[in-house]
Amino acid sequence: MAKEKGRKLIAQNKKARHDYHILDTYECGLVLTGTEVKSLRQGRASLADGFVQIDDNEAWLHNVHVPEYHQGTWTNHSARRKRKLLMHRVEIDKLAAKSQETSHTIVPLALYFRDGRAKVEIALAKGKKEYDKRQTLREKQDRRETDRAVAAARRKQRA
Repeated sequence: MAKEKGRKLIAQNKKARHDYHILDTYECGLVLTGTEVKSLRQGRASLADGFVQIDDNEAWLHNVHVPEYHQGTWTNHSARRKRKLLMHRVEIDKLAAKSQETSHTIVPLALYFRDGRAKVEIALAKGKKEYDKRQTLREKQDRRETDRAVAAARRKQRA
């Protein structure tokens, strides 16, 4: 069997970018069981309620839903178990120090395979206020309107 190359996205946490200001991102490996990997290869996972917690100098991914593998037997995994993240000690220490600050948290942004290995992209994030969310949506809408106006002007010039 040929070795996989590139990045294959499994799940993305779009709500995290809406709810948080992303300060710093990290790519981490995951400690998984066989049935979890098979379930992920089918493209089934949810990062919606996920968060990272640091206990005893180890990073743990909580509340990420990886459904049971249908063809798994008694060896199947539990869907929402906590999973250990594989990171360098320096990165863990830096994240632990920054996450202690008020309103800072660590959230998963994406779950994917890179060259055949399961990876998760996590981010140090600061919670947005409601008015920040409205401002972001307003900026996004303004950008769309200007892009549409520019595209319409280009179409008019060609005709």
